[in-house]
Amino acid sequence: MSAIALPSRSHVVADAITMLRRNLLHVVRYPGLSMFTILGPVVILLLTVFVFGGTLGAGLPGVDAGGGRDAYLAYVMPGILLITIAGTASGAAITVAMDMTEGITARFRTMAISRAAVLAGHVLGNTIQAIIAVALVLGVGLLIGFRPTATPVEWLAAAAAIVLISFAVSWIGVAMGMQSNTVETASNLPLILTVLPLLGSGFVPTASMPAWLEGFAKYQPFTPFIESVRGLLLGTPVGANLWLALGWAIAIALGGYVWSMAIYERKSVR
Repeated sequence: MSAIALPSRSHVVADAITMLRRNLLHVVRYPGLSMFTILGPVVILLLTVFVFGGTLGAGLPGVDAGGGRDAYLAYVMPGILLITIAGTASGAAITVAMDMTEGITARFRTMAISRAAVLAGHVLGNTIQAIIAVALVLGVGLLIGFRPTATPVEWLAAAAAIVLISFAVSWIGVAMGMQSNTVETASNLPLILTVLPLLGSGFVPTASMPAWLEGFAKYQPFTPFIESVRGLLLGTPVGANLWLALGWAIAIALGGYVWSMAIYERKSVR
């Protein structure tokens, strides 16, 4: 009785690259979702800075009324970048759900393709989209007056943090897409991720929130993410947030991977 051949590491990598290319081709053919991912955060940025920024910025600790809008732009920009990353999870969920409901995933299961590579292709493709979206939104921020004080090393560290967070969020997006029964559900389920920066330190300091909300806001994943990016780009105190961000990112990525693989092993099509 012959043993079942397991895919070698080189085959897994090659399969993942093939799935990545397929995912990127989908982005080129259907650019509307990617554009929405970028335009949404840009609209939020412009609205909060130019409509509410003067008032909200003047209320930040250590800021006078005259520097309110510029100060608020500096404060809110990291939160906008994290909303951008969170928004890309919907794209991952939708593409995965389309594959599940249209039977493409079932076809992949019958082929000599690494199962992890099929999901990794979605994750890597979505991570690349998230990085591009963050770069474009950051560019808009720079155009309207955002002025980071980061050194080259701090820029590299901030970039590494953004890549890691994007990778983790992509795994959750893929898992949500596989969990969803329809494409419509897959488009709505990840919206909870875009709410978390609002319930963290993305737009206002957590200390300004009611006590019952402050505890959640302070320790939920996106507050350490935001504070780490803010500290690296603007020189604000990071404290333990960098380690919390690293721990949350690893936990989210691992949880998304286990969740996704469990569903993939159990079902091939909804």
